[in-house]
Amino acid sequence: MTTPRETGSSGGTARGGGPRTLAEELRARPDGALAGLLRARPDLLTPVPGDLTQLATRAGTRASVVRALERLDRFVLQTAEALAVAPDPCPYGTLAGLMTGDAPEDPRIAEALPRAVAVLREQALVWGTEDRLRLVRTARELLAPSAAHPSPTGLGPTVAEATAGMSPGRVQQIIAAAGLPGTHDPVSAVAALTALFEDRVRMARLLEQAPAEATSVLGRLRWGPPYGTVTADPAPHLRWLLDRGLLLPATPGSVVLPREVALHLRAGRAHRAPEPAAPELAPATPHSARTVDAAAAGQAFTALSTVEELLAAWESDGPLVLRAGGLSVRDLKRTAALLDATEATAAFWTELAYAAGLLASDGEVDERYAPTPAYDDWLHLPAEQRWGRLVTAWLAATRSAGLAGGRDAKSRPLNALGPDLDRSPAPEVRHRVLALLATLPPGTSVTPETLLARLHWERPPRTAAEPGGEDLRTRLARWALVEAELLGVTNRGALSAPGRALLGPEGAEPAFPMSDAEAGACAVRAAVALAPLLPEPLDHILLQADLTAVAPGPLKRPLAQMLSVLADVESKGGATVYRFTPGSVRRALDAGQTAADLKAFLTGHSRTPVPQPLAYLIDDVARRHGHLRVGAASSYLRCDDDAVLAEILVDRRSAPLRLRRLAPTVLAAQAAPDELLEGLRAMGYAPAAESAEGDVVVMRADARRTPPRTAPAPVPEGPPVPDETLLGAAVRAIRAGDMASTAERKPVAAPAPAGGGLPRTTSAETLATMQAAVMTGSAVWIGYVNAEGAASQRVIAPVRVEGGFVTGYDHTADEVRTYPLHRITGVAELADEHA
Repeated sequence: MTTPRETGSSGGTARGGGPRTLAEELRARPDGALAGLLRARPDLLTPVPGDLTQLATRAGTRASVVRALERLDRFVLQTAEALAVAPDPCPYGTLAGLMTGDAPEDPRIAEALPRAVAVLREQALVWGTEDRLRLVRTARELLAPSAAHPSPTGLGPTVAEATAGMSPGRVQQIIAAAGLPGTHDPVSAVAALTALFEDRVRMARLLEQAPAEATSVLGRLRWGPPYGTVTADPAPHLRWLLDRGLLLPATPGSVVLPREVALHLRAGRAHRAPEPAAPELAPATPHSARTVDAAAAGQAFTALSTVEELLAAWESDGPLVLRAGGLSVRDLKRTAALLDATEATAAFWTELAYAAGLLASDGEVDERYAPTPAYDDWLHLPAEQRWGRLVTAWLAATRSAGLAGGRDAKSRPLNALGPDLDRSPAPEVRHRVLALLATLPPGTSVTPETLLARLHWERPPRTAAEPGGEDLRTRLARWALVEAELLGVTNRGALSAPGRALLGPEGAEPAFPMSDAEAGACAVRAAVALAPLLPEPLDHILLQADLTAVAPGPLKRPLAQMLSVLADVESKGGATVYRFTPGSVRRALDAGQTAADLKAFLTGHSRTPVPQPLAYLIDDVARRHGHLRVGAASSYLRCDDDAVLAEILVDRRSAPLRLRRLAPTVLAAQAAPDELLEGLRAMGYAPAAESAEGDVVVMRADARRTPPRTAPAPVPEGPPVPDETLLGAAVRAIRAGDMASTAERKPVAAPAPAGGGLPRTTSAETLATMQAAVMTGSAVWIGYVNAEGAASQRVIAPVRVEGGFVTGYDHTADEVRTYPLHRITGVAELADEHA
């Protein structure tokens, strides 16, 4: 809440030449300073304030002040907290004394304090001259001590606040016990007690008389919390403190240490440990930059392979979408087993593919997840460009995979790919973590705790910790470190060369937020940095007699795709081991290959001969493949060998398929074709599907795609930061509106309402004044009500009046506009000096 004193628009200045209100101070600022305020607090810009009084009022609203306080670093926030417990207004010297205390001035604080005050002033949280600094009322209410909301300083209420409900007789007893002469009223008594507690010499003399136990109690309350409990019959040492006002009653059964007493015990300091400088990123651990880059590139290649493996599996059999959205716990476990990873890591890969626009729900009635058409385009890009797409999507995404598996504030489960994983601060935290690592020499790392200490100084936690015991930004930072390692942005805790390129040009300060063009340029630079570090894909494998194949490194895409169809991955690592099974060979035959094709493929890509057991396996599966054919009746089964059909009919395992003979070579089934195929395969047969024309249907794994989908849009944290063009236009509009609301007007026949408002004149007077202004070329002040009924006041220079309309240059909008005369409430000429 703000007061008229802070936001009023009346002219004049306070004694000493300073502004009387925040609006007056804003009015005296140059345009660049106003633009800086709107840049630092973009919420003030929506909608654009009509004038500087509105801007000052909006800058003092609770929501805006809370947002501004949350973006201050620790020392600037400590300065604001000190101002909240200081007298209002507060001279700069008093503020410096609260930050340094009675000890010799700390040079670090002396150097940092002007910057802190300048930041608070720039963000319109502090206004006034150096000898009359004022914290805006809302910030003071948020930061000042209270029983419900203790101050971070650990200080309690002042003597005047703590004795507000005390009887005058009790106040007189306290000052008498403290050795002060009696007064005629409680106000002067409280002032005398306050003066005693603020006098270092007299206060020290009083405390010398205190019992040792009383001194111990004061020591425990000194740094806060300042509240304690007492019984109905306090101990003698507590009674000694209560009698002299060193402890004052707060509520029945509790007492509080007055602020003035605490400050004396602290030697005048508001904070136990002021932190004028950010903690250093030390100790640092050096690594070989070449080793870090090489290992990070290997991890980047693994990241690409993992995403491809995930989407290749889901393009033929994607998991169902939960009714509430997201992936079920069971499907996440299956995905983790598929990727040979933990559930948390599997959730990250699925969220990454979703954020990059490669994965989405298909929108069908039986809704499932599947790759998008963008996945096919992504697959055809070079490896370094595919990696660039992934990491830029990760860096900008507000979705936080680390939340998957937890619960929200209402104890509802949070599922991977679900609707409730967006956290607006995530992109900024990721970007800042990488930017801090970029300040270290190449190949150098620090511990996560060191990095978190720096982040906590730059943005002190002010919100309650989420489930897990840490505040949201801390958890986001920990997840960012883990995810950066998985992607190859970092390795061994150090930023890789592609990771540095991802933040911007070398030597430039990393910018946040980035525009789409800047993000695209950074992705290109990162891809260029990664390209020479990636291992060269191989075009060969090593076949072994135990029905396995070894890929001694990453394979070229056609070879890898075909091998993934023909064999199952048995183990991963520096080398990948594939195993050939009847099911995997049948899968290749289902994809349209023949036995001869498979043998030719293996012969052409193996550095070792095709083992005889593998050749026999391919021939045996191919001999039986397609012997049985499934079609749709509900479905049917046909075979040239009626003995095989007879064998199937008498097999008890075929009972769920409800088969019956239609002809010697044809059986009808009540089951759907895909169920019939699976049932026969479970019985040990190798059927093939056929089309309505009787041709074998080739089942390709890449046949299933979602309709075109766009990547999920990040959920911004508050209004976006305005660009320079918008800032310039907004400042001009605010200046023009302020001129319209504060310019002196000549008296009119029907004066404006008392207290300010729209001018009121008759239609004839309005028309005559407008015509006179056109002839003289002067500007006038008008009141205008638009079609929606919104009233505003404007300064215009009329150039034409005809047909019931006036056309003129609108100083408020900085453009030529036309207004209907019937919507103008009144008009007044500007005073000569403002005309």
